[in-house]
Formats: sequence, structure tokens, C-alpha cells
Amino acid sequence: MSDRGWRGRLGPAVGIAPGARVDKFEIFFDLVFVFSFFNISRTTAANITGRALLHALLVLAVLWWCWVVHTVIATRVRIGEGFVPVLMVAGMAALFCFALALPQAFQDPHHAEAGAIVLAGSYLVIRAVHLALFLHVVRVDPVERRQLLRYAPELILSTVLLLTAALLPAHLPDTDTAQLVRDGLWITVILLQYSTGLLARTWGWEVTSAEHWTERYDLILIIALGESVISVGLGSNLIGQPPTWPGVSAAVLGIVFTAALWWLHYDVIGPAARIALHASQGRPRVLMARDAYAYLYLPMIAGIILFALGAEGIVHDIAEPGVPVSAPAQGPDVPLLFGGVICYLAGNMLFQLRTLRTLSWLRLGTVGVLAVSIPLAMPLPGLVTMGLLTAICVGLVVAEVLLMSEARRALRAAVFEERTTHEAAEAAYRARWHQNPPEATP
Repeated sequence: MSDRGWRGRLGPAVGIAPGARVDKFEIFFDLVFVFSFFNISRTTAANITGRALLHALLVLAVLWWCWVVHTVIATRVRIGEGFVPVLMVAGMAALFCFALALPQAFQDPHHAEAGAIVLAGSYLVIRAVHLALFLHVVRVDPVERRQLLRYAPELILSTVLLLTAALLPAHLPDTDTAQLVRDGLWITVILLQYSTGLLARTWGWEVTSAEHWTERYDLILIIALGESVISVGLGSNLIGQPPTWPGVSAAVLGIVFTAALWWLHYDVIGPAARIALHASQGRPRVLMARDAYAYLYLPMIAGIILFALGAEGIVHDIAEPGVPVSAPAQGPDVPLLFGGVICYLAGNMLFQLRTLRTLSWLRLGTVGVLAVSIPLAMPLPGLVTMGLLTAICVGLVVAEVLLMSEARRALRAAVFEERTTHEAAEAAYRARWHQNPPEATP
């Protein structure tokens, strides 16, 4: 690349090395997704209906596809190096506008057209940034340029369909028909995107660094879990209320069962899956990365948003002054709470099956217990309901620790050995600076 122009001054794009890790700019980029997840929860919590939940899942699916495309780009170039951060900041701004427009995206199309247009326009900019980076990556390889054309129909059609969903419903006389057309167009976009990912298989795509890929997705799942904590804390107005023992107890239970769900993925399944992806190569690695991470993380994140909505409603009622502690949870809060955890565990079991080719019958039984507990928990006081769910989740963690102690110990030893070996290599490399300090640069 020439050293003239703004790209030359900022530096060239740098490729990904096999042992690359997530850089700080990528974590900075994730802040916009924190807001996006939070805004989806806030918008849905304002009026929880079946249609509102459908709209939340539609937006989440489109947002997640943007995330997947972003991570695919990050398998080829380092997002925080050279001129790439400039383009990514433009993408961040567009994604932020996308998140800001979410509350108006599915309102009455005859009175809220502007929000849908901002959302569709922001999506157009996001995909344009992705396309610009893709074109840069394949610019020197005619074979890869031809492969990129195979993705063009999805990119063009999904953008056109979202623009149509923003503009067309306002010109339809009947509001119900307009909403059905808009929802149908969104569903078509999602089917187009995810079916393209399945049909494309390994077209011009490789996972150079399994470490970077797995770490990227593990971080976004932690962000989603953190958003659920923020959603419950702010949405339930605990900060604006004087502390009471029921409110504090409910908040503690919310933290404990969220921590249990974190443990269920990151204690054994996540590290073992990371090793499995490292052990695979070529086409099997790409297919595992696509199926297990790009696709099966979505139901886990959807489950987190659903149980956060349920927990928020229950904690709000518990902390509300004047509401008896013995009052049962209202509306759909209990089904959302338990159903969200079921969705999370189901997605995690499918993830385990795809990466490790194993299935936990203990977790399968726990899903059955959670499903049976929904009607039983409906008439119970909210605090008891939170306690019941926490007991089930913590009980599953304890049972797995006891029953899988040998396998868990062997895995932790392998992970620790890998980590200490890597740290020793880094320390040995940096020790050379004491003998030959790097020259100071102006």
C-alpha cells in the first residue's frame, strides 16, 4: 500500500496471526452492543406482549447477524490496526443510531415512519462498512473476489427489504395489514441472512486464529449477561427505592442465578469447546465456528434477554412500596424468567453437542424441571419464585461439580498448563529487552 493519503499515514490493515487475541478496540466496539441489548430489553419491558417479544427477537436476530459479519471480517484483519479503526468508528456510529431507533422501529407505521427509516439507513451504513473491509481484504486475490460475489445477493436483498419495511407500510391504508407486511419483510430478511450462512458453507472463509474467534464470542456472551444485571438493577428501579430486605434479597438471588448460568458455560463447556476448535483445521473448523458460535450463541443471548425481562418484572414488584411480599408475580414474568433460562440451557446444550459431541443428561433433566416449575411457580410469591429458580440453577452447578469432578480436574489442568506455558513464553520474549532494550522511537 502506498504511504500517500490518509490510509497510508494511518498505516495498512494488518492480517490476523494464528495465535492472535482480541484487541482493545474490539472491546471498545462492543460498547455499542451493550447499549443495543439494553435498548431491546428496555423497549420490550415497557409493554410486554406476544408481538413485542416477536419484534425484540427479530431485531436481535438482525443485530446478531451484523455481529457475525463483523467477526468474520475480524478473522482476516486486525480491527484495531492501521486505517481499519476509522471505518469501524463509522460502523459504530451507524450501529448506535440503529440502537437508538429500535423503540420506534415497530410502532404504528402511519405515525412513526422516521424511526424505521433511521434504522434501515443505519443498517445500510453498517453493511457498507463491512463491504468496504471485505473488498480491501480480497483486493489482491481474483478467486476471493469472485467468492465475495456469492454473498452479494444477501447483502443487497436484506438492505432493500429493510428499506421496504421502513417505507412501504406507511402507504398501506390498513394499519393491521401494514404491520403484517412489515413483520413479514423482517422475517424474510432473517431467513435470507441465516440461510445464506448455511448455504455459503466455507466460501472464501477461514478461521486463522481459533483463540481470537472463541474469545470474541465468549466476551459478547459475558456482555449479554452483564446487560441482564444492568437491566434488572435499573429497570426495577431498585436504585430509586429505599432498600428493603425483600428488594435486596431478590437482587442477591438475581446475581446468584446469573452467576450460576455463567458457570454452566465458562467452567467446562466453554474451555473444552475452545480446545476442540483449536484441534480442528480447515473446513471442519470453519463449520464448527459457524454452527456452534455464529448460530448457537444466538439462542443463548435471546434466553438471557428473556429471563432478564422476567426477573426485572418480578424484582420490580418485590421492591415496590406497598406491594405485599406474599403477592404472586404478575403477567408473563414467571414464564419469561423460567423460559429464558430454558432457552439459554437449550442453546448451550446444542453448543456442547456440536463442539464436543456430548450431551448432558443432567442438564436435559434440569430443562424438564424448569418447564414443570412454570405452572407451579405462577401462584407463588415473587421472592419464592426467584428462590426456586436460583435453587434449581445452583443445584445443577453443584451436581455437575460433584459428578464430573475427574473430567473437570483434567480439563482445568490442561487449561492451566496451556496458560502457564504461554505466559512463560511471553516472559522469555520480554526478558530479551533487558539484554537488548528496544531503541527509543520519536
